[in-house]
Amino acid sequence: MGVWTKLVTALKGGANEAAEAIADNQAIRILDQEIREAKAELERSDRALVGIVAKRKVAEQKVNALQSSIEEYEGHARNAMEKGQQELALECAQKVSQLRGEKDVEQTYLDQFQSSETSMRTNVAKAKDKLRQLEQQVDVVKANEAVQKAQAAVSATSVGANAKMSTAVESLERIKNRQELRAAELSAAAELDEEATGSSLDKKLAEAGITGSGSTSAEDELARILGK
Repeated sequence: MGVWTKLVTALKGGANEAAEAIADNQAIRILDQEIREAKAELERSDRALVGIVAKRKVAEQKVNALQSSIEEYEGHARNAMEKGQQELALECAQKVSQLRGEKDVEQTYLDQFQSSETSMRTNVAKAKDKLRQLEQQVDVVKANEAVQKAQAAVSATSVGANAKMSTAVESLERIKNRQELRAAELSAAAELDEEATGSSLDKKLAEAGITGSGSTSAEDELARILGK
């Protein structure tokens, strides 16, 4: 594989990684938007449920009221028969029949409202539960993403610090080596100077005890003076 082919492959790989990163970030944004829209729909569902519950309660009150009226006119019919007023009892019975018809209609409405209410409560509860699960998953993904970015930043900082430390140590070693070389050069120059002036040989003779050190003590100097 040629250099250009490798370069093109590397660039494609980098482009794919960048595209995937953009797509992932976009996916999270899309999920956030969908969650907001789902919450808005759930709020509308809650309002619709409140309306259904209200209508169910009204229908329930009407059914209960009609049932009370039915029981009331049934009692009137029995009292009328006990008093021998059959015609009045029939009128009461007719009223009861009318009320039963009205009650049956309202009971139908009530049954429908109750069924709708039960179904809506179940569906809304399921939707809210799914939404909570989705929110938790998105929160976990966001948290993991933040932690991994922090870890990557710390790792990059550590690598950079290690690289700087390594460079500093190398510089220190170069300085030490340069100083050692300079000290050796100075010592060598001093030795060469001594050899050139002959002081090196005199030093060696004095150290061997062959010649004097070139200086006399006060006692020697006094003895020389008295000897004169």
